Amino acid sequence: MKTYRIPHTDLVVSRLGYGCMGLGGAWDRTPYSPADQAKAASLIAAALEQGINFFDHADIYTYGKAEAVFGAVLGGSPGLRQKLVLQSKCGIRFADDPVAGMPGRYDFSYAHITASVEGSLSRLQTDYLDLLLLHRPDPLVEPEEVARAFDELQQAGKVRYFGVSNHNPDQIELLRRYVRQPLVVNQVELNLLHAGLIRDGFLVNQDANRYSGAGGILDYCRRNEILVQAWAPVANGRLINPPAEADTNILCAAAEIAKLAEQKHTSREAIALAWLLRHPAGIQPIVGTTNLGRLQASCAADTVELSREEWYRLLVSAQGFEMP
Repeated sequence: MKTYRIPHTDLVVSRLGYGCMGLGGAWDRTPYSPADQAKAASLIAAALEQGINFFDHADIYTYGKAEAVFGAVLGGSPGLRQKLVLQSKCGIRFADDPVAGMPGRYDFSYAHITASVEGSLSRLQTDYLDLLLLHRPDPLVEPEEVARAFDELQQAGKVRYFGVSNHNPDQIELLRRYVRQPLVVNQVELNLLHAGLIRDGFLVNQDANRYSGAGGILDYCRRNEILVQAWAPVANGRLINPPAEADTNILCAAAEIAKLAEQKHTSREAIALAWLLRHPAGIQPIVGTTNLGRLQASCAADTVELSREEWYRLLVSAQGFEMP
């Protein structure tokens, strides 16, 4: 698989990353089962076989079980850790954590960031994260606390590089005023059905109902050499197998994807992901399927080339209106 070099780092990563959100079983506090562990091991092995070396986590995924089952694989495979690039995220806190009655919230405090990393390292059975991302913007963020946490984690060798997720340019600029480390990644939701970050560039000064208001995130990241990662890159499967009662634009996009897949003798997953890979920003889709066949089908995207016309045809089919 082709690779990207993450700017301002020595990390060389596969063009597709594997998102581990679905590993570990149910989203509750029950322990993971042997079957959950076996499934995680098979998915990790399949991703590695396809050339994926980048694995994306978060402290909250299946209440920590996603990291724990992954860590069990690492613990049983000496030498594997050095072949991987591991990323985790922190900042989202569940309701009733740690005391019943507490609301769901975001938390970029020094105490929570450092405690979260310690928990991730323990569950992943590793001494360090290659990347730590701040998961969702915290309205109560105090950037000095973030900077203190980043400094301590980097100096202790627990986190090598840092980034953000779901942040807009102003939020990133605020952090950059205080943190000494470059912010090298921004992970955002991006797919054919959620393409406001792309439409933002050509709907300026158009009908207000169409203007995405996305704030130029892609252009900002390109200008500042920040790798864009795309979560939900196939819209949670709606681009592959849309429900019969789906909106017209979803059905049209899925039909166009299926048509191109047949023409190019590849999978529908590959076409949907190739649409992201075709963008010159160098977007890294984070594939989160827990179906082995769909994981393999997704990796075919690395060999698919879309023309400018094919790319625009897909965009128009999904957005439901012609280019202005």
